[in-house]
Amino acid sequence: MTTPPSDPDELRKLRVRVAALSRKREEAVAQLTDLLAALLPLDDLLADTAHRSEQFGHSGAGRTGQLAAAVREQTDAAHRMLRAELARHGVHPMDLVGKIPDPVEARATGVEPHPTAPEGTVLRETVTGFRHGTDCLRRADVVLAVPGPAPAAEQAAPARPSDGGATRGRRNQPRRTSRARRRQPLPGKPSKRRR
Repeated sequence: MTTPPSDPDELRKLRVRVAALSRKREEAVAQLTDLLAALLPLDDLLADTAHRSEQFGHSGAGRTGQLAAAVREQTDAAHRMLRAELARHGVHPMDLVGKIPDPVEARATGVEPHPTAPEGTVLRETVTGFRHGTDCLRRADVVLAVPGPAPAAEQAAPARPSDGGATRGRRNQPRRTSRARRRQPLPGKPSKRRR
């Protein structure tokens, strides 16, 4: 067991060193958190690209379908690599479906009737939430269940045999606006009179 220094100058110097090391550690943790948070939109983009290429593959035939399948394979591989790298640094997606959300980790963006899901549980994540260790790195946007019959669109969706293959599960990320749509001018107000 070591005894603390009895000299007040030595004790002051030790306190200054401890404070400096604490600041450096906090700065390093903040930089790592910022880096990991900056990678999360890339995860969203890869998941969105995989989904879009799958839809494109189902709609096209021949060479177009083959290209879409190749793009989907590459995107899925990149997505798996990114998720593995995030996991190596202690970042994991929240799996909130079927659970009661914690307001610190999830933001309810809507409700949807469901015949069997308990009220207030998460039906789906519209934006995937992530944890860094036990801390919330990014909150999830979720849709909550309320009692009632399932929406008509969901009941009609499984009946379509023209999909051309197995369909993928629900999207976890929001849809992106295409570059062409972003370049279009915004529509004018309907009340504005043209001369």
